[in-house]
Amino acid sequence: MQGTWIEIKVITESEAIEPISGIFYSLDVKGVAIEDPKDILNREQGPLTWDFADINILEYKGEAAVVKGYFSEEDNIDELLKYIKEKMEDLKNIGINVGKGEIFCNKVKEEDWANNWKKYYKPAKVGDKIVVKPIWEEYEGKLGEVIVELDPGMAFGTGTHETTRMCVKALEKYVSKDTVVFDIGTGSGILAITASKLNAKKVVGVDLDPVAVDSAKENIQFNQVNNIEVLQGNLMDVVSGKADIVIANIIAEIIVVLTEDVKKFIKPGGYFISSGIIRDRKELVVQKLNECGFKIVEINEDGEWICIVATI
Repeated sequence: MQGTWIEIKVITESEAIEPISGIFYSLDVKGVAIEDPKDILNREQGPLTWDFADINILEYKGEAAVVKGYFSEEDNIDELLKYIKEKMEDLKNIGINVGKGEIFCNKVKEEDWANNWKKYYKPAKVGDKIVVKPIWEEYEGKLGEVIVELDPGMAFGTGTHETTRMCVKALEKYVSKDTVVFDIGTGSGILAITASKLNAKKVVGVDLDPVAVDSAKENIQFNQVNNIEVLQGNLMDVVSGKADIVIANIIAEIIVVLTEDVKKFIKPGGYFISSGIIRDRKELVVQKLNECGFKIVEINEDGEWICIVATI
């Protein structure tokens, strides 16, 4: 892709990055860039930290998070802006802190955005042993570490968000060599690849977005794993059989809708790992899990986010 693009920028808070990115991905977005100050400010010092990064590389110097979507000049930008504003109001109404929630629009040249985000995305240890490494970075793994190579491209999921970190830790805990894993909303494929590298027997990633499906397949190739299948569509429509673990890092409202059907895809004694749940929506998900016959195994918290592990 070359030329001039329309950049729609949302000024927000870290906790709203995932759902706002979801708004963009529900449109014909050509790319999404994310600036999350927590990626720098919340890192401990050490060999996998932002020792050489400066908060000033971020547009708002760490005072706000930014989500940018890039669209073609041929798109109906007025309609896109109207839709995004409406969806932002929906996020506010379900209790997500969108911060300023300001929306800006301007023209940019592709070379100004296509690779800029890469300058502060570095290797990160996101679990007890999982290290997520962007493919353009050099990193020599330490004893016991498992490295996931990733180029998120235009698909959501870099491993730095709280919800993804909690999912990775849950996979580290529950995946074994005989485990079959279904990953709903696989995005960049980070969780599917993590499960595979933790020696899962078989992994199936599912996503409605064809861009995410393509990105996940590319990342699978980078990691040279051959036990992952990526499918486009709904879980119920494109996947057959049952899994030992079904994982969904989406949002609370979607998890609630999926829970009854997810149960049909889990083996007895298997686990449903659900994340992307804002703290205020925890009870909504817990109640639905209980109604559907799940037993809550653990509820983990990271910042404003919740990850629930349940079994049947």
